[in-house]
Amino acid sequence: MKRLSLLPNVITAFSLSCGLFVIFRTIFFEGGSSAFLLLQSAAFLVLIAAFADVADGAIARLIKAESDFGGEFDSLSDSVTFGVAPPLVILHCLKDVGFSHFFDLILIMAAMIFTLCGILRLVRYNLTRKLKKPAGLKGYFTGLPIPAGASLVLSSALMLVSPWSEEYLALKPITKSIIMMAIFVMTGYFMISRLRFASLSRLYFRLSTFYVVLVVGVLAVFILYGILNYFAWVFFILSWGYFVLSCLRSLYRWLKGDSNVIAEEDPMEIDIE
Repeated sequence: MKRLSLLPNVITAFSLSCGLFVIFRTIFFEGGSSAFLLLQSAAFLVLIAAFADVADGAIARLIKAESDFGGEFDSLSDSVTFGVAPPLVILHCLKDVGFSHFFDLILIMAAMIFTLCGILRLVRYNLTRKLKKPAGLKGYFTGLPIPAGASLVLSSALMLVSPWSEEYLALKPITKSIIMMAIFVMTGYFMISRLRFASLSRLYFRLSTFYVVLVVGVLAVFILYGILNYFAWVFFILSWGYFVLSCLRSLYRWLKGDSNVIAEEDPMEIDIE
């Protein structure tokens, strides 16, 4: 019997537990309570799960403990934590607003599109993760990664129900729902698109160790202070900042004639006879 390393799978199980807790906590959440608090706690857990998702793969590669079991377990965990939990908690916060049943159905369909596209994104990743990539394409993802997609929809919903939004924007509930419909569908499209998104490992700078420590220390202070005091804003800026900068970077490279911006082949494309 082949032995499996315990540590990466424990981290994956922790990530899955975060998603399951968000789902079960949402079910027992009382309708009269603050939607902002529910979304904020869900965003915290999903953010922790995203770091765990990065850590389990990195540790598995570091200790050379990658396995088929670990890869499948990781994808199934991601489908629950990032594909099911975020739209579920968002739908729960947008219910009881007096819409028609038809409008509720459209909102559910938009959330389902997000989940289905996220799962398809994971299927494509499983089909291609064992393939050897050219040197210039290492560190890139085909399609928006599902943790980033979950961050987009959660951070947007969190901002829409935040005290700042209630005070300065005062959007009607139907307007908030329409905005979330558009974000669900848009995010789902980019997850299954062939556009390449850079991973954080592609970010590198030539700096001395002293400057690295200094810059990391300063950024850590600002980010931690922002998370503790302005979590909704920091989460929104970081989530959408990654998405917008990635799209602008791809557009710039495409205008320069770089054909690697869009993947040439998609393993999910089939001929139907």
